[in-house]
Amino acid sequence: MATSSTSSRATRALVWLAVIILGFGALIASGVFFDKAGWVPKLALDLEGGTQIILSPQIAAGTTITEEELTQAVGIIRQRVDATGVSEAEVTTQGGTNIVVSIPGTPDQATLDRIRSSAKLEFRAVLVTDATAFVDGVATDISKALAADPKADLTKLGTPSTPATWPAPSADPTNGSDLNWVTPEMYQTYLTSTCDTLDAAGANVADPTKPLVVCSDDQASKYILGPVEVDGTMVSNASANYLSGANGVLTNEWGVYLTFNSAGRQAFSDVTARLTTLTGALNQFAIVLDGKVISAPRTLAAIPDGKPVISGSFTELSARALADQLKFGALPIGFEVQSSDTVTPTLGVAQLESGLLAGAIGLLLVVVYAIFQYRALASVTIGSLGIAAVLTFVVISYLSQANGYRLSLAGVAGLIVSIGITADSFIVYFERVRDELREGRTLVSAVESGWKRAIRTILVSGAVNFLAAIVLFALAVGNVRGFAFTLGVTTVVDLLIVVLFTHPILQLLARTRFFSSGHPWSGLDGSALGAVYRGRGEFRIDPTVSKGKREKVSREASKRQSIAERKAAEHGGEL
Repeated sequence: MATSSTSSRATRALVWLAVIILGFGALIASGVFFDKAGWVPKLALDLEGGTQIILSPQIAAGTTITEEELTQAVGIIRQRVDATGVSEAEVTTQGGTNIVVSIPGTPDQATLDRIRSSAKLEFRAVLVTDATAFVDGVATDISKALAADPKADLTKLGTPSTPATWPAPSADPTNGSDLNWVTPEMYQTYLTSTCDTLDAAGANVADPTKPLVVCSDDQASKYILGPVEVDGTMVSNASANYLSGANGVLTNEWGVYLTFNSAGRQAFSDVTARLTTLTGALNQFAIVLDGKVISAPRTLAAIPDGKPVISGSFTELSARALADQLKFGALPIGFEVQSSDTVTPTLGVAQLESGLLAGAIGLLLVVVYAIFQYRALASVTIGSLGIAAVLTFVVISYLSQANGYRLSLAGVAGLIVSIGITADSFIVYFERVRDELREGRTLVSAVESGWKRAIRTILVSGAVNFLAAIVLFALAVGNVRGFAFTLGVTTVVDLLIVVLFTHPILQLLARTRFFSSGHPWSGLDGSALGAVYRGRGEFRIDPTVSKGKREKVSREASKRQSIAERKAAEHGGEL
């Protein structure tokens, strides 16, 4: 009954391993057929090449970019690229002013938008827009026109034209919605400028303490806005989701949900409370991203919780891109794309082949050692390494499809190192089994007892390796993270293989005549292993073996004695 139960457990473990491998294989196949993905892992920049984008800062005349601003921008751009699922990207500085972003392969448009956009978010009160009417050629807010003549025909108030004028400010502005911010000159700029000329004037680097003439992102509307009252530095979190309708049901339109920090929450609450008391264009609060109005909603009520929603003509990709940009922070300064070029692999196929050759040599040495040391038992080692290679391949391939992981030369190095880690687990297990055989147990019993002793050591070793991989991945940047990632993956694979393949296979082999009889070529021959340990410094030596082998056994016995046991043997078995 016990034998049958053990065999059943071993078979179930092997079945679970097969299910895991086939499951990853099915996921990869679905990606190939439905998403046109590849069967093999994608390669990183150093092995495949990719796209290099050079960003130059947009700064006002007479100013310079500081090292602190450049370092902050590099960190934000790196977070944005990582958020897209692109791994092994490189973000560096050039010449103390530019930022160089190197991305493996051909990046999609969403990734490029994340990199190119500075994500400089500003909230400004609307002063003048299409809701401005003209009475006798003089601009005024519609609300003021209605106050003067409640029965006025707004369709006859006229439309903006070049001769239209704006009265000179009568006093200093008192808040962001005060029309005294608008000067006649500014209003003429609003009337005569096109969106192209306004964009070229650098609206995204404008002084946040002054009003701004700017266009909407679709270039359909122009605005005069007040100074910045809330900015992107006050955003603590951002996420993309469907917008809710009036009845609370989700619509098919995408928006960006913001959460402000304490300072932003208070500032946003104060501004929205003020805007609710105003009418016409003055009731609008413009959301300005990189110098363009992406939305200018009316303010129906104060928002005290600091959780506004940005709406606009968003797609899922653009909404998620903006949310990621705002989540990781706006760049301290704006950047424009100076150049975008295709780059060739920095290392190339030759280095990859060298790395694979090194791995093959290491694998061959492990196999040779296993055959020399363990005879037929080496077949378990070879089989385990083969299954580990298959499982690692399908896991890496799936992660490449699902999460954008790319295999770099450093990652290949992590895979090569894993050969030694995996082999170490087998050696620990096999030696524990052989120790049990030396103590006089049968092979079936030795396999179970040896496993109980070995698994603790294997788990501790795996935990240390996995912890080292996590720390290295969290603290390192660039290619070093690729090494840490593959090291962590292969450590988990090693534990799975030992539990679901190596131990079950050895359980089944222990019941075969070849191994259970202690065949000289099995690697588990009791007489060949030497002394049978009895404890207290005592060993039983098989009298049928040759004299030379008995001497070898005696040397083995002396090596296996603890200090206390040696002292006991010297004193006739008494301590």
